[in-house]
Amino acid sequence: MTTITMAIAELEARIRRIFTNCGVRAETAGAVARVIAAGERDNCKSHGIYRVEGCLRVLKAGKVAPDAIPEVRSGEGPIIRVDAGGGYASPAYEAARPTLIERARRQGLAALVINDCVHFSALWYEVEDLAGEGLAVLSMCPSHAAMAPSGGRAPLLGTNPFAFGWPRPGKDPYVFDFATTLVARGEIELHEREGKALPEGWAVGPDGQPTTDPSAALAGAMLPFGQHKGSAIATMIELLAGAMLGDFMSQEAREFMEGTRLLPRHGALILAFDPSAFSQGRDRDPLADGERLLQGIADQGARLPSQRRYAARRIARAEGIRLSTEEVALLDRLEAQGLGAVRC
Repeated sequence: MTTITMAIAELEARIRRIFTNCGVRAETAGAVARVIAAGERDNCKSHGIYRVEGCLRVLKAGKVAPDAIPEVRSGEGPIIRVDAGGGYASPAYEAARPTLIERARRQGLAALVINDCVHFSALWYEVEDLAGEGLAVLSMCPSHAAMAPSGGRAPLLGTNPFAFGWPRPGKDPYVFDFATTLVARGEIELHEREGKALPEGWAVGPDGQPTTDPSAALAGAMLPFGQHKGSAIATMIELLAGAMLGDFMSQEAREFMEGTRLLPRHGALILAFDPSAFSQGRDRDPLADGERLLQGIADQGARLPSQRRYAARRIARAEGIRLSTEEVALLDRLEAQGLGAVRC
């Protein structure tokens, strides 16, 4: 496959131009571009350039507000609320980020509630960012109903991702991020685009029967990882990041978007903790204890999560991002034609 190398900053600038050319507020376009370029930088193809067209598709459908300005309502307690105004989630996070960090350091813990946002990104972006500030972080959000509960056959739960970040002084943070489905929905969409069959056990078709056809899977339901365990975690996320936030749950998000072909609109929850506040009064260092644990895992030859991403990032920073000619052609088309090049 022929590839073209592009600097990280150049890719980010191109993505930003695509969105501003389509009428998206400049600050929003910048926030969205940073997240998508980071996905491509880390070789997370399902959350890289592939997401550009999806973000524009929901814009073309009139289901996201291109000029929304996030409204931060910080109050005085541990809960910080930001109303995304029907816009993309990433500028809402960036608007509330300084308050979330300050509040977590001052009070020991803080919760960021994002309401009414269109979510398109992996959760590792935010948890890694906050872990780099010395905080332990949990992040979660519902999606649109695309997964059958364990023992069920019809979509009811979202893919409902869940992420965690832990600070490591002088090292890349410990980060994991996974959907509660067996795989992320983007992986099935990529299989469909590439004409590849799915592995068995990923999904059922509209008839409730197992399928390896990605189109049938997208019309049917994905399956939870770990059967009842993944199903229970997905249900917890619906309750904490949907019902508790007074926002759409996955079934409502599916109805609002009239299916699952458009990005979901819902809320998101980020919990940030200052480890030193929780260990106060104890003669122990939580970060040192954490390092012993993580080193013990590595000493057994096990790979810590996100190590593949970090390795890809080092290469991208040194050599640039390798893109296929098809990916570059997509960027060219979207930059030249805007929403006219977006397939609905």
